[in-house]
Formats: sequence, C-alpha cells, structure tokens
Amino acid sequence: MKLGKWRVEYTVTLMAALTLVLLICPFSLKSTVQANNISRWKATYNKIAYAHDAIHKQELSDMLNGLKNAQNIEEKEERLLTIIKPYFRLSENKVLKKYKVKYMNKEKMQPSDYYFIKDYYFTDNNIIVGIKDLPNNNDGNFKFMMTFDVNGLLPPNMWGKDVFGIIFYSDKVEAIGKEMTIENQYENCSPVNTGVGCSNYYLIGGNFNE
Repeated sequence: MKLGKWRVEYTVTLMAALTLVLLICPFSLKSTVQANNISRWKATYNKIAYAHDAIHKQELSDMLNGLKNAQNIEEKEERLLTIIKPYFRLSENKVLKKYKVKYMNKEKMQPSDYYFIKDYYFTDNNIIVGIKDLPNNNDGNFKFMMTFDVNGLLPPNMWGKDVFGIIFYSDKVEAIGKEMTIENQYENCSPVNTGVGCSNYYLIGGNFNE
C-alpha cells in the first residue's frame, strides 16, 4: 500500500516537473534565438560602418555624380547596388518574391510603407539585404535605406526580431531608430509596435521588451 502511494506521488511530481520544463523551454529557446540575432546584428552593423568609411573615401564623388544623373528611382537604386555589391558581397540573384518582411506586431508591410523594399539580395553568408533610395536633403548629400535579415530565410523575418536597418548617408551611417528618444525606442521595440526602432535600441544596450 505504501509502495503504491509512493509511486503515485512520484508520478505526480514527475509530471509536474515535466510540465514546468515544457512551459519554460519555449521561452528559454526564444530568448536564446533572440540573443543570437541581436549579436549578429551588432556584428553586421560594425561591418556596415567599416564599409561606409571605405565607400566614403574611395567612391563618394562617383556616387554623387552617378545618383545625380539617374533618370528615375529604379535607375538610382540600380546604381546604388552596383557600388554597394562588392562591399557587402551581394549575390546577383534576387531573393524570391515569396520572401516577405513583417512588423513586430505581425502586421504585413504594404508597398506604400516607408520601410517597404521591393527587392532583396543574399550576401555570401546568407544574410538577406534590401536597399531603397530615400529623398535627399537638397544639400548635395544623399541617403538610402538598407535592411538586413541576419538569419536569412529562417523565420520570423520580422523587424526587431531578425530584421534590422540603417540609413546610409554620404557622411555617416545611422541605425534606424536613432532619431527617436530612448523612451520611444523602448516602446517601439515591442510586440505591440513595429519594431523598427530595435535597430538602434539594441546597439545602445537595450533589451527585448517582451
């Protein structure tokens, strides 16, 4: 009788422990994946800053002339790609159209959105890069947006999770979100918002706002 009671108590305890493990593991795994993606983003951003310095020193005048003479946005982006490709080792082949980027709140991006990018390219280490021309400041400067999906085609393909971005100026490079206050970056970098501000928020030491 005592042996049977012990077995029941042991079974109940074991089931409770397994339930606890099952509840904790998904959150732990998600946290590890997110930490890895943030680490990849920080390493990628450092490479971007290095590439910007190289482009600024070697090809700035050519970029300014080429972009100024472009007839339309499509031609301008094509010229940007020609210059950018060697520095980021972009493939000639575009990522298939089925690849879609979402906001952190899971809303789909629309073609009219500021952060929407039409075409994406693989780097040699399978990061997915997007590039988009942005309106200039009419002061001889230029700027364009670049986005980086640091784990490639693997999900979630979502801003603030594995997708991050920068604004590339002729004289500097800034992570998207830098123009926001720290409080706004924190609020934006959450599952109820777009997540675009995470790009800078993580670089300044911010943690994911679960």
